[in-house]
Amino acid sequence: MFQSTILRHARVAVLAAGALALSGCLFTPGKFTSELVLTKGGKFAFSYEGEISTMGLSQMAKMDQGEPFEAHCMDDEGEVRDCTNAESDEQYGEWEAEQAKDAAEKQQFMKMFGGMDPSDPEIAAKLVDTLKKLRGWEQVSYRGDGIYDVSFKASGVLTHTFMFPIVEDMPPMGYFVSAIPRADGSVKVEAPGFGGDNGGMGPGSMGMMAAMGAMQQQGGEDMAEIVLPDGTFTIRTDGEILTNNTDDGPAMDGKMRVLSWTVDQTSDTAPMALIRLK
Repeated sequence: MFQSTILRHARVAVLAAGALALSGCLFTPGKFTSELVLTKGGKFAFSYEGEISTMGLSQMAKMDQGEPFEAHCMDDEGEVRDCTNAESDEQYGEWEAEQAKDAAEKQQFMKMFGGMDPSDPEIAAKLVDTLKKLRGWEQVSYRGDGIYDVSFKASGVLTHTFMFPIVEDMPPMGYFVSAIPRADGSVKVEAPGFGGDNGGMGPGSMGMMAAMGAMQQQGGEDMAEIVLPDGTFTIRTDGEILTNNTDDGPAMDGKMRVLSWTVDQTSDTAPMALIRLK
């Protein structure tokens, strides 16, 4: 019984660390295909089809559920024994401090993400409604465990920076893709959300997600489904590719030059390209 309690506390510790590591990126990619088309004159068309995970949000909700206080003590042989009043009081003080810390972290999280309360049972439906109100989100549905199935499309002329995903009343942190037009007619494309530890998901986040996944396989009932990036990001352009960090460089498809990146849990470098469209 005591060992199961230790395991439960270990799960909570990983849960908390994972939520903090992922709280800097509300959205993370799951299984997906994404494409950015750039043509001369600065026109663009972007699409993202597949899964988006809000694991940081769902894990914060798990943290917020908490557990009632229960003192645990062991003798010199490692056997469970009754705690003295002094030991119980000491452990209760530590438990109260942890509760206060969790409450402060929750308030900070809510400030970062537009006042959303991770413990709100209606938060998934509210997020779906918010996304559906925004242009480009053609389909949004909630599958459960912090996973959303989405279809997003946007097109136009790059007169200013384009970023995805951007949600109203939330800071643009942890975005997947950005396209930044320059004065000389070139466009800098970066996809930090598709770049593992060195990308927008934050240092150590991939390792933390893997640890959470392993704990889930060991019967972690507190763990939500772990979604790892699994997809492709493609740039198609009739412009001049000045720089890129693909493994094989551009391929030709008719008059279009094509750059492609495979994105998974081993991707430690964010896709990047600089393309001249004039």
